[in-house]
Amino acid sequence: MRKLVLISGISGAGKSTASNILEDMGFTCIDQYPPELLPDLIELIKTSDSIRYQKVALTIGLSDLEKFYNLLENSDYDSKLILLDASRDAIINRYKFTRRVHPLVTANRASTLEEAIDIEKDILNRFRKHNVHIIDTTNLTNKQHKEILDRILEYDDFNNLAITFESFGYKNGVPDDADVVLDVRMLENPFYVPKLRNKTGNDKPVQEYVLNSKLTQRYLKKAIAYLDFMFKAYDNEEKRHLTICIGCTGGQHRSVTIANYLYGYYKEKYMCYIAHRELR
Repeated sequence: MRKLVLISGISGAGKSTASNILEDMGFTCIDQYPPELLPDLIELIKTSDSIRYQKVALTIGLSDLEKFYNLLENSDYDSKLILLDASRDAIINRYKFTRRVHPLVTANRASTLEEAIDIEKDILNRFRKHNVHIIDTTNLTNKQHKEILDRILEYDDFNNLAITFESFGYKNGVPDDADVVLDVRMLENPFYVPKLRNKTGNDKPVQEYVLNSKLTQRYLKKAIAYLDFMFKAYDNEEKRHLTICIGCTGGQHRSVTIANYLYGYYKEKYMCYIAHRELR
């Protein structure tokens, strides 16, 4: 289902945090998107086959909120508007901590931080009567912030954890971003079969050679049991992305085959990606 989410609210209330959470959910997040371009974006979302535009989140300032709201009210596109609020003291403390300047002060629309907060509070309060979701972030942890966004967006826990399966060759070193490394060098090597040597684990004959081995089947059974346990544990700890690296000697045959197999096995359960370092 295609989704368009607008995130706005008091400056310093956590728009960047919300954007990061949505990005981990698979949203394409765009900051400070011009309201004049919204009709073009809606048309792109409706017509594009690219997964990039299936779920889009726009982070916008309160000064542009009314323009966006009116444009969406007059369109037939279903969207959600999420407004972030926080107490005056919380906003002041956050600005003191970050030492940033409020955007309304920068734009000469307010002389002090307190005046800028009052202006934005007035704008936000005008929208409370509309069909919007308001989140008070004053005392929220990041985990609580995510849980609220999950409920608002009816986020399916199916996608809660993103996993990249990456094949590699040990002769070129282990990938720096590996969270878990699976060594498949003990499996039978297609490299020593002349008709398979110049093929890769993306080719069916190599896949059949590797996967039909009894040793491979035993290996996969144990590897999947371990990964099932680990994915569940990491998911419960709010880990958002894991890189599972599968290595053989050259990164051409066995590791590619096993990475492809695991990707196919888990892609219906999690948000999965596949990469083959040595085949790039």
